[in-house]
Amino acid sequence: MVNYRHESHLRSLLKGISWRIIATTDTVLVALMITCLFGKCSIENALKIGAVEFLLKLLVYYFHERIWQRYRTGGSVTKLNTIYKSISWRLVATTMTFLISGAILESFDEIALFIALSELFTKFVLYYFHERLWLRLPLGRIRNYFVKRFKK
Repeated sequence: MVNYRHESHLRSLLKGISWRIIATTDTVLVALMITCLFGKCSIENALKIGAVEFLLKLLVYYFHERIWQRYRTGGSVTKLNTIYKSISWRLVATTMTFLISGAILESFDEIALFIALSELFTKFVLYYFHERLWLRLPLGRIRNYFVKRFKK
C-alpha cells in the first residue's frame, strides 16, 4: 500500500507522456508482429497505428488519470486499486486500438482484433508496473524540479 495525495496536472501529463512512449513502442511491435503473421507485413502501417494512438490516447489517458484522481478514496493506493485502474484503462485503450487499427488497415477484421487482443495482455502488465513505479515517485518533486529549472 502506498500513501498518496492528490496528483498535479503536470504530473498527470508527464505520467501520460511516459506511458505513451512505452505503450506506443509496444503497439508498433505488436502491430508489426500480427500483420506479419497474417502475411501483410507493414512497418508503415504499424508506425501509423502507433502515431495515431500516441496522439489520441495521450489525451484520453490524461482524462482517465484526472477522473481517477477525482474519485479516489482514502490516502493510499493498494495493489488492488492499481489492478482496477489497469482494467478500466485497458477497456478504453483496447477498444481504441481496435478502432484505430481497423481504420488504418482499412478493415475491421481479425488482424485489427488480434492487434487489440494481443496488446490487452502485454499492456496490462506494462501498465500495472508503470503505475506502481509512478506511485513511488514522490509528489511535488517533479513539479519542483521543473519550477527550479525554468525560474533561472
